[in-house]
Amino acid sequence: MQRLFAAHGTLAYGESVNQVEHALQCAALAESEGAADTLVVAALLHDLGHMLHRDAASALRAGEDDRHELLGAETLERWFGAAVAAPVSLHVRAKRYLCAREPGYLERLSPVSTRTLALQGGPMGEGEAGDFERLPHFQDAVRLRRWDDLAKIRGLPTAPLAHFLERVRTCTTSR
Repeated sequence: MQRLFAAHGTLAYGESVNQVEHALQCAALAESEGAADTLVVAALLHDLGHMLHRDAASALRAGEDDRHELLGAETLERWFGAAVAAPVSLHVRAKRYLCAREPGYLERLSPVSTRTLALQGGPMGEGEAGDFERLPHFQDAVRLRRWDDLAKIRGLPTAPLAHFLERVRTCTTSR
């Protein structure tokens, strides 16, 4: 993971932070709320698919959904199992869910998140939202999405990557 962040962590795709800053802020928010280690790791790695994608920034410019949540979750499932991979796979659907269920949520999205929402299917319909609420990792995905939305502050101090990589190692070895 450390090599991947070193190689691709400076990628930015329109937000005010790069991938490393976003990941660290998201993980720090999860940690500050006392989330389980697996959910802190999911928060750290939720956008792994952007770094694994051949060219996520070009896909966004071209108006294509890079489906980063599925690419990342597929990779994470092998190392961590569903406790980490499922919230990652569902965090885009959680955005769509919150747009449908929470008044004012859509208006609070960043411009990039608003643009990608359209590429990702827009707000959920009533039936889809009800189905989403019944998924086993629904609540973790919603928590992860809220941290994702907040983790976009340029220059915000966080613990270093090494701090969170210890949790990654713990979650990998406990599997």
